[in-house]
Amino acid sequence: MHFRDLTEAQILALAITAEEEDSRIYRDFAEALRANFPASTELFTTMAAEEDGHRHRLTALYQQRFGQHIPLIRRQDVKGFLKRRPSWTVTTLRPELARGEAALMEIEARRFYEQAAQRTTDAGIRQLLNDLAQEEQKHEHTAEKIDSEQSADGKLHEEHLAAKRLFVLRFVQPGLAGLMDGSVSTLAPLFAAAFATGNTLDTFKVGLAASVGAGISMGFAEALSDDGKLSGRGTPWIRGVVCGLMTMLGGLGHTLPYLLKDFHLATTLATIVVVVELGVIAWVRKRYMDTPLLSAVFQIVVGGLLVFAAGWLIGSG
Repeated sequence: MHFRDLTEAQILALAITAEEEDSRIYRDFAEALRANFPASTELFTTMAAEEDGHRHRLTALYQQRFGQHIPLIRRQDVKGFLKRRPSWTVTTLRPELARGEAALMEIEARRFYEQAAQRTTDAGIRQLLNDLAQEEQKHEHTAEKIDSEQSADGKLHEEHLAAKRLFVLRFVQPGLAGLMDGSVSTLAPLFAAAFATGNTLDTFKVGLAASVGAGISMGFAEALSDDGKLSGRGTPWIRGVVCGLMTMLGGLGHTLPYLLKDFHLATTLATIVVVVELGVIAWVRKRYMDTPLLSAVFQIVVGGLLVFAAGWLIGSG
């Protein structure tokens, strides 16, 4: 159905459903952020209450004009509306993303009321729709004002730090653990096969098997280690996927050069890739784990060299 084909009663019914949906989305945002971001929870709870107020006013006017029964007309039933993303599926939400989504919702609501007011000939309905359009615009300013107040008293800074901690817990730590395991643990079998056979294709197969096997093993180990409810580390399967993929990537990095037929060139490139991988791991530990760079480099490089030496000795023997 096109918006231009709606009657005044249908416009009001659509507005009632839209306000109820927006209110529920804001409450879903508030619930998703409640444990770690109290300032944003307060903002979305306030916005949900305001949307409830709009719905009550629209409902009262509809019942006064058209009776008690309000047909269910949803946004997706009318062409031209942006689809709302299902907020109930959100398990991890960053405050800045929720605030950005809310800003778009308010802009769309204001435009809807402005267009709806032009479509109606009833003075009372037009007045209410125009009033709601202005109030939706005020919501944007209200949100900005609350943001400013919360920023001034340090609440948003605290939320930023909390978001960073959660990002480290849920993505950086499992990813780093996987990258370290994949980059270091596969060195010994890969270079042992390389120096034992001198065959690049056989070496590639060994490295590929070691990388895939380590990725699967680390992925399951990470996913089964913690359900995330008490630690705040997030959904287990997401951590498992991140850890498994980074483990596989860490192993494949120095395995891929053995697709080349020249053994010496492949080994040289693989060695260079290993050095780059170890450097990346050291940087990530410094960036997100607050580990001094020299200490991180020393720990990673020494460990990597020991594993490389083990592979070289076993393969050469």
